[in-house]
Amino acid sequence: MGQKINPLGFRLGTTQSHHSFWFAKPKDFSMGLQEDEKIRNCIKNYVKKKKRISSGFEGIAYMGIQKRIDLIQVIIYIGFPNLLIEGRTRGIEELQMNVQKEFHRRLNISITRIEKPYGQPNILAEYISLQLKNRVSFRKAMKKAIELTEQTGTKGIQVQIAGRMDGKEIARVEWIREGRVPLQTIRAKIDHCSHTIRTIYGVLGIKIWIFVNQE
Repeated sequence: MGQKINPLGFRLGTTQSHHSFWFAKPKDFSMGLQEDEKIRNCIKNYVKKKKRISSGFEGIAYMGIQKRIDLIQVIIYIGFPNLLIEGRTRGIEELQMNVQKEFHRRLNISITRIEKPYGQPNILAEYISLQLKNRVSFRKAMKKAIELTEQTGTKGIQVQIAGRMDGKEIARVEWIREGRVPLQTIRAKIDHCSHTIRTIYGVLGIKIWIFVNQE
């Protein structure tokens, strides 16, 4: 049997670092993890409610969380100007107030723009899911996503979709790779994400591996 491991966890301390920075006693560790998940879910739900239909998708690459005794610092890395910054001077303040209701500690939210959004697997997975929801062929969506990623100067990309594609009765796994994706090499920095999408035929799973560079 193949032994699978998350590419990000496999490389922690070498080419990858944690998205959350805080310390807790062993008995409080699980509560801290749940709090992180709650913060991320609150922000995503707020953006989903407020985003414009024409804007397409959220464009959130990932969120960094830093916790202190009396403050939680959240940095949202986005690829596209969405409702949080475009035409909304109070967008971040409203988001902060909305999320703050759920937590006792003071919350501070800031936004950082990413130069090459299509080099981020989360944004790419969201792009593919939108294409599939619009009844675009999964092969065409995968090829278009790879073309967008190649423009950012990455060394390799692998895209995998699993489920009832095109409404077929039997679920299957389809994947496509362009360039090198050395999953066994720890020195190779590989960004990874798994994304689920609900379609009228059922749930599809999207996995993306992007080979950024090698140290």
